[in-house]
Amino acid sequence: MIIARSPLRISLGGGGTDLPSYYEEHGGFFISAAINKYVYVMVNESWHDEYIIKYSQFERVKQVSDIKHPIVRATLEWFEMGPNLEICSIADIPQGTGLGSSGSFTTALIKALHAYKKNDWQSPSELAEQASFVEIELLKEPVGKQDQYISAFGGLSSFEIGVDGKVDAYPVKVSEGTLSSLEDNLAIFFTGYSRSAADLLSDQNERSMKADATMLDNLHQIKALGRRIKDALESGNTYKFGELMHEHWTCKKERSTGMSNPRIDELYNLAMSNGALGGKLIGAGGGGFLLFYTEEKNRLRDAMTNAGAKELRFRFDFSGTSLIGL
Repeated sequence: MIIARSPLRISLGGGGTDLPSYYEEHGGFFISAAINKYVYVMVNESWHDEYIIKYSQFERVKQVSDIKHPIVRATLEWFEMGPNLEICSIADIPQGTGLGSSGSFTTALIKALHAYKKNDWQSPSELAEQASFVEIELLKEPVGKQDQYISAFGGLSSFEIGVDGKVDAYPVKVSEGTLSSLEDNLAIFFTGYSRSAADLLSDQNERSMKADATMLDNLHQIKALGRRIKDALESGNTYKFGELMHEHWTCKKERSTGMSNPRIDELYNLAMSNGALGGKLIGAGGGGFLLFYTEEKNRLRDAMTNAGAKELRFRFDFSGTSLIGL
């Protein structure tokens, strides 16, 4: 049995500029961190002449074209994988919560299938690009490259995307003290809403392709804020990082009326009045997890817990997508 594991992620800045509709004209930049919450994919040879797929649903089919799970179907067709195959997926966090589970799943699946076929070892860049190809090119999903790349690389990383789609990865150069401060002072809380990012991303995609001035100006600002966030972290100015997160969220909310809702606004304002220096909704928007930077974590934790927002405790992951069982 092959077992691959991909980390989920928290987006710190520049999200949205990783979509082709933006970077093919303007180039993209984003900064993200992988966390120790994972998607696991297991691939095993089956005794039966069929495909057995286990995730939140169970599928047992004879033809790959009959597989309902779009990523599994597209990837197996691309790999030209015959039957006698069993694939099982489990995750620490459910999908639709903004932590990049789709990209993590795709990188883990491709990593496991390469190992199953005894292909040569794939570099993180190759793995991320193949996962992006499946989601963006084969499935035509309105997604970017952030989730696939940070899952493949792990760590606290920044990524530059050229207009040709080429992605260059750079570890964020932070001191051990800054890294410890981030792990100690970042806090994640569940808003209570799961959502599909497709509607928000489709709107952004369409408006970017039409060169909508308001959307493009917003994304330009988001990209610039991403670079400022990277600079603040590399200089060790975590207080400034917290303030920039608030600025980032304010800008991100202007992108769409569906980005937030009264409950999310209520939780965000509560956090800001209880020690948070800044924060943002992780992912495309509309639900999922709120991320905050605070130097009064116990005060913030008590206020959010009393408001019914469950905390997700985490550390950073530096392994990226990897095989943990053969």
